[in-house]
Amino acid sequence: MINADEVAELCYERFSQLPRRGKPEPGREWTLLAAVVKLSRGDSSGSVEKEVVSMGTGTKCIGQSAMSPKGDVLNDSHAEVIARRGCIRYLIQELHGAVSGRGSALFCASQRGKWRLQPGVSFLLFTSHTPCGDASIVPVTVSQSQPCPAVTCENGREKAGGGDLKRKAEEPGGGRTSKLPRVEGKATQEEEEEEEEEEEEGILRRNVTKTQPEVKPSGSSDPSPTACAGEHPQVPDIHRTGAKCVPGGRGDPMLPGGGYHRTEVLRVKPGRGEPTLSLSCSDKMARWGVLGFQGALLSHYLEEALHFSTVVVGGGPYSQEAMHRALVARCSHVSGLPAGFSVSSPVLLQSSLEFPFSHSRTELQHQAAQGRVSPCGAAISWCNVAQQPLDVTANGYKQGVTKKALGTRKARSLLCKLELFHSFLSLVLATEPSSLPDSLRYV
Repeated sequence: MINADEVAELCYERFSQLPRRGKPEPGREWTLLAAVVKLSRGDSSGSVEKEVVSMGTGTKCIGQSAMSPKGDVLNDSHAEVIARRGCIRYLIQELHGAVSGRGSALFCASQRGKWRLQPGVSFLLFTSHTPCGDASIVPVTVSQSQPCPAVTCENGREKAGGGDLKRKAEEPGGGRTSKLPRVEGKATQEEEEEEEEEEEEGILRRNVTKTQPEVKPSGSSDPSPTACAGEHPQVPDIHRTGAKCVPGGRGDPMLPGGGYHRTEVLRVKPGRGEPTLSLSCSDKMARWGVLGFQGALLSHYLEEALHFSTVVVGGGPYSQEAMHRALVARCSHVSGLPAGFSVSSPVLLQSSLEFPFSHSRTELQHQAAQGRVSPCGAAISWCNVAQQPLDVTANGYKQGVTKKALGTRKARSLLCKLELFHSFLSLVLATEPSSLPDSLRYV
């Protein structure tokens, strides 16, 4: 049995051992953490050895116009995505050892050209927060801190700064979308930037108005449970996700309280001022539960897709029902999959330990002289590989790169599509032609 607190503690400790570069400034910046943990079970003792093989931090996602058709820009820098892409680097290294005859503690040979995990080996995904998107649409409980006033509504709809933003699909290079005015009045530039950042990061939050609504005593007899605040006691509420329903599909009803969001729909991560094409982390994790997290290229070498046997979430707002709905239930009907693929149902656990650099912990440590609390602009990737295990990026490129270097290999993240493809090609070249998988053989 996996102990969620032990997993969280292991990941937080490994993060503390990383170099300072790319980490948030204590008390002023916050970030999110995710990690892939290799589990090795003993033959008879029942013990489980846990090893962090990939780790990622990050909260950002670039917009459509910043994407590159060459695959040399890192589109999605949310922590879960960074950790998974770093794990692909680790898998490629292990396959290199396997195909070259040096051996691998991870893979053993199967049918011609194919490999499978060693007996007793599996993978766990840890994330310090509930994944953005469907999994983060969770009820607000009485026990959770409520630093903001209650939600109010206007003509049956909530008043919210970001809730009514329209999203439309655009081709890369298209113009930016404009923000709609705030309902409760004109905002300062700093307030608008902070709101955009909170939407982009997908912080579990509620859209609120600036003033505390008047709530009638419980004996009041209002006829409708959806009446605006001030006319009826506060309705049960849910945490918001910054991820927006995909353009062209059904949108959020944005009704008061628990009726604000639509569940079990695909969502895209919001960008700062323009739409993105990156699906929410909930959607990506649901996809990994069917197709595996190894990616299309490594599927050539693997007998079966690789799934996370367990998903552990750190301390904070959490709902077991929402996690199961987002990651398992909505894919349970998938059938007709090719050989090697199946719908997985990972064990879902939550730890009581909160990430030291979470948004809420950073606010508690914040000093007025530090300015406002903001998300860390950098994303860190660390994976257990021999060559260049650390990769720190910002805005889709290596951190600190100059404009002159853009478009060159010096600017590229080791996790971008182009670099991962080059790594895969080196694996193919290292494989004896007679040992290549059938799908990579030239006829």
